[in-house]
Parts: sequence; C-alpha cells; structure tokens
Amino acid sequence: MELLFVILGGALLGLGCRRALPNRETHGVILVPAIGAGSAATLWVALTWAGLPWNGGVIWWITLLGALALVILIDLKIGQLRTTRDADQLDRLIKNGDTARATTPSG
Repeated sequence: MELLFVILGGALLGLGCRRALPNRETHGVILVPAIGAGSAATLWVALTWAGLPWNGGVIWWITLLGALALVILIDLKIGQLRTTRDADQLDRLIKNGDTARATTPSG
C-alpha cells in the first residue's frame, strides 16, 4: 500500500515540476509525471531492500526528495536537448531548401 502512495507522490511531484519548469512545450504531458512515479518507486524499493523500515520517516524523505531531484534534472536536460535539436533540424531543413516541410508543424 505504501508503494502506491509513493508512486502517487512521485507522479504529483512530476506534475508540479512539469508545470513549474521551463521548456514544457518540448515534451508531452505524461512524460515528467511518469519519470517522477518511476523514480520514486525505484528509490522506495531500493531503500526497503537496503533495510530501511517502510514505516519510518527517513525513507519517505529520501524517496520523495530523491525523486524530486531526478525529475528536475531530467526535465531540464530533456528541454535543453529538445530545443537544441529542434533548432538544428530547422536550420538543416532551411539550408537544404525544404522550407515547405520546415514550416509545417506536423512535418
């Protein structure tokens, strides 16, 4: 049952980070909350295997703060990479004379 709450907490942290951090238009709505849920679940399981009691406060703090840190780092990196790659692709398309494809958003 606690793992379910951890996953929900990680997803909510991811949702909040997706809303608060820049470049959110470069990725989908589900990506960052899914990263938060997955990282929180992974941290929780690793910490319980390491011997931390699931009913102690330490495991909750480590799990949620660790998931938050991972979500922030990954979200910022995804936004940076995606913005750079999109600009490079647009420059390459314009340089090759394929302006019709470069201007259509679905292309």
